[in-house]
Amino acid sequence: MDGTVTPHRRAKNLVRRLLSAGLAMFVVAFLVAPPARAQVLPTPKEFVTNLDLECFRTTLYQPPATTLLLRHLNPVLANQPTVQVTLGQREQLCVPVAKNNVIPPPTALDFIRFVDLSCYKVTGPSLNLPLALRHLNPVLQNVPGIGVTLNVPQHLCVPVAKNGVVPAPDVVRLISHIDLLCYAHTPNPVMNVGLSLTQLNPVLTNQIPAADVRVANARQLCVPVQKSGDDIPADVLNIVQWVDLEKFDILAPTISAVGLTLTHLNPVLARLPAEDARLTGALQLAVPVSKNGLTPPS
Repeated sequence: MDGTVTPHRRAKNLVRRLLSAGLAMFVVAFLVAPPARAQVLPTPKEFVTNLDLECFRTTLYQPPATTLLLRHLNPVLANQPTVQVTLGQREQLCVPVAKNNVIPPPTALDFIRFVDLSCYKVTGPSLNLPLALRHLNPVLQNVPGIGVTLNVPQHLCVPVAKNGVVPAPDVVRLISHIDLLCYAHTPNPVMNVGLSLTQLNPVLTNQIPAADVRVANARQLCVPVQKSGDDIPADVLNIVQWVDLEKFDILAPTISAVGLTLTHLNPVLARLPAEDARLTGALQLAVPVSKNGLTPPS
């Protein structure tokens, strides 16, 4: 060969160089591309005021022996002593719903629709604490507030995933720290309001149809607590400390039993095994309230 570069060879070399340059540009673009943007947390007001949970009776289940030390988070109860509880039988699963077709705003919906709380029987000392409660959800703005005196804790409700459907990490980062200690109280006034409830969680939207319910007696106030060993990020704590939900008994239509597998999301309970649960009927509706006039910040 005389070393002469033919037009054909020049064309092949040019194509090779262009391909190499394109590949290099692709690699550089891949390496320097910014990471996916984190999902922005809703404000405490956006999240809490739109959080409504329908609580269903479940088949009973006794988790392994688990004792927890709980610290109150809401500013109104921050000076109350810690509470030690042992998980008893699971009795309820509370799942997110919309009332009267009023869907939470997009800033909060992606978080709210994955708030599933499994509720276990607990016992503890009475607070004997009077509180003034007012409704926060827009649908119930015209319903009068109530005055109650908190007695003994009856349930601890903790975050779970259903059927292995775990939301995005940014969503789990918030909802995995929602632990509510539910106190019995007196009196137990009747709301006597009719509502239409629509399921929001994707696992249940096709299994439980929208239903008309009648809201009856106020029964429990569920307040946010932190389990010993649970390290809550500051921005998440700024939201979950305002999650106060009042549970009202409801009269609801019967449903076909729904079988689920529940797995714990909170780090402190991550060692517990998955649980089988069957939902057998709606019992209560948990709606957001303020205590003593202190409301979640915008």
